[in-house]
Amino acid sequence: MARILLADDDSATRDLVRRALETDGHTVEVTQDGSEALEKLREEGLRFDVLVSDVEMPVLDGVALAEHAFPLQPGLRVLLMSGFSDQLDRASEMSGPHVGVLSKPFTLEQVRDSVRKLLA
Repeated sequence: MARILLADDDSATRDLVRRALETDGHTVEVTQDGSEALEKLREEGLRFDVLVSDVEMPVLDGVALAEHAFPLQPGLRVLLMSGFSDQLDRASEMSGPHVGVLSKPFTLEQVRDSVRKLLA
């Protein structure tokens, strides 16, 4: 199972996503924003398989977080989530095999499937 870093400033979304991913047996580390997540990514010896992040967050948004994350943890996969179409367009510009985009609102199964696809 994967080690996942979750960054979202909305507590309800954090709880929903954490529960969904733990159901699949993943270990989920939860952070409240992009800057806190970046600190975790920079910690010596702390490796993650997947970063799941909201796009719209204060201080450091999900796209900027992903841009910082890739050089810090090569091979990291990223799932960017947003309920705003302009933010989803911005996130989609990072397309590639290691990046997924998920539109809010989503179901537990949709977030689980998105992470499974990134790990496949």
